Amino acid sequence: MHPLKLFKKPPGYVIASILCSAGGLLFGIDTGVIGPVTVMEHFTKYVGNPSPTIHGLIVSSILIPAAISSFFAGKLADALGRPRGIAIGSFIFAVGAAIEAASVHIGMFIVGRVVEGIGEGLYLGTLVVYICEISPPRHRGALATGPQLLITLGLVTGFFTCYGTTNIESSFSWRLPFMLLACYSFLFSAAALIWLPASPRWLTLRGRSNEASAAWEKLGVATADQEKILDQFETSIILTANADLVGDIVPERTPSTKSKKKAQMLDVFSSDARPRLFFAVFLMGMQQLSGIDGVLYYAPILFQQAGLASNESKFLASGVSALVIFAVTIPATIWADGWGRRANTIFGGLGMASVMFLMGGLYAGNAVHGATGAGRWVVIVSIYIFAAIYSVSWGVGIKIYSAEIQPQRTRATATSMAHGSNWLSNFLVALVTPTLLAKTSYGAYFLFGGCTFLTAVVCVVFMPETRGRSLDEIEQAFHKSRVGGLKGIAGKLRKNLLRRRPTVVEA
Repeated sequence: MHPLKLFKKPPGYVIASILCSAGGLLFGIDTGVIGPVTVMEHFTKYVGNPSPTIHGLIVSSILIPAAISSFFAGKLADALGRPRGIAIGSFIFAVGAAIEAASVHIGMFIVGRVVEGIGEGLYLGTLVVYICEISPPRHRGALATGPQLLITLGLVTGFFTCYGTTNIESSFSWRLPFMLLACYSFLFSAAALIWLPASPRWLTLRGRSNEASAAWEKLGVATADQEKILDQFETSIILTANADLVGDIVPERTPSTKSKKKAQMLDVFSSDARPRLFFAVFLMGMQQLSGIDGVLYYAPILFQQAGLASNESKFLASGVSALVIFAVTIPATIWADGWGRRANTIFGGLGMASVMFLMGGLYAGNAVHGATGAGRWVVIVSIYIFAAIYSVSWGVGIKIYSAEIQPQRTRATATSMAHGSNWLSNFLVALVTPTLLAKTSYGAYFLFGGCTFLTAVVCVVFMPETRGRSLDEIEQAFHKSRVGGLKGIAGKLRKNLLRRRPTVVEA
């Protein structure tokens, strides 16, 4: 037998999913590049040694445009098709990266990041939509995690790209990473437009059945799987990504009348849905307030404070942290459904809080002595441990949990609102972290540690387990947990009051 015959060509939907997942690489590269670039010597001279506030603004300026444009990603993809939506978004992203690379003043650089953010929200919002619409249900989970895995690989690529360019004695040291990112983005945009077939489900919804049949055949999806895909997609799925490590999966609204949309918006605040909406908003906001994006965006500053002075050592340490995240994301994604959501969130929060308090305590106690002493190595290792714990706990479970606890009728609206909380928290963390680090070496660690500890405590009281439960069981479990948690707190308070009540002795 010929050796090549031993290797069977994968189905078309697998190849298309892998190509589509490459879009996550672009977002990961930008996240990995922006932190090291903004502390390079030639960049700080170029922008005039920016204050911590300006530094935070430069980094975070991509986030709000991405959040806004993500709301229009579904409409663009519905109007033009998934591959065209992806190609247009990644092309705009590439233009933004090119503007950054060619900028002649800081204002132009920020404009480039804003343009990047617009493209990012548009194309990232369609990657998982497309993968889920072309994949058989039995393979959907594994294929849909591809963009997230490529995001973590992009982090590694971005950090080590800067590690390789930092010694260039010109502005080319910080321009080159953005030039490469622009090239990657243009290539991905062209590849998506040329090689990604149209979504058969999208074609079917528009009455183009002959084209849909040809697309199914090109993708190599069996007839039985085609029916399952069409039957199971009353709502499609949309990926809204931030500087976080994990893809955000939320249902995308199917076309409906304005009155139905208005009713759904109001229904999300009904008595049974409102507590779950608020809980999801809380969890998604606190996910970013754990400080993960503070670590990703400003890793070089963190390692510099810990005593790594040279750019090479800071960027190498940052690259190693990205490798740790990439390594632990693989098993975390594979076994995500095997771990309980509640335990994963609570113990993950307690673990991250402990690590943050440890680092804050070392700085507050003046135990981190620059290039000498064991304190700095404890801090460096702790940063790696924090990133690993986040990747296997909150990074995997919180966004899934926030969507699956919602009632079916309000899931799209409630999850979108929760993701808005995530974007806003992400922006705040990226904006204020440089200022916190400049004002005090330990304040940021205690703030982020306090947020994660508070979240873990709230989850102990109010968070029911959802893994393996039906929607009805989730609804009942959430109601019991909320009522039981409140009654338990009230009961403990009542007992304490009774113990403290003075005893009256009758004469």
